[in-house]
Amino acid sequence: MNRIEREKITIKQMIELYCRHKEKNATLCDECNRILNYACRKLDTCRYGNRKSTCKKCPVHCYLPAYRAKIRTIMRYSGPRMLFYHPLAVIRHWIISIFP
Repeated sequence: MNRIEREKITIKQMIELYCRHKEKNATLCDECNRILNYACRKLDTCRYGNRKSTCKKCPVHCYLPAYRAKIRTIMRYSGPRMLFYHPLAVIRHWIISIFP
């Protein structure tokens, strides 16, 4: 599996965790589904492709301001909780952020 596909899986896990726990939805709501689709489109068109580091360290911020604010909120909530729900994704993210 390439890096972009792993990033898509990780962002999907984070958005699902946020929507399920913070917003108390059983499935993804329309807004969270829209954000997930937007994030996946941005990953598909990333200029760095499989050589990319984490989005936080990227010199090019490709998200529109409204989406960037919402994804930050989602990541701020989901990030610490991912260790309990998806520990391998967290470890992989840490390794990528240390050794891009």
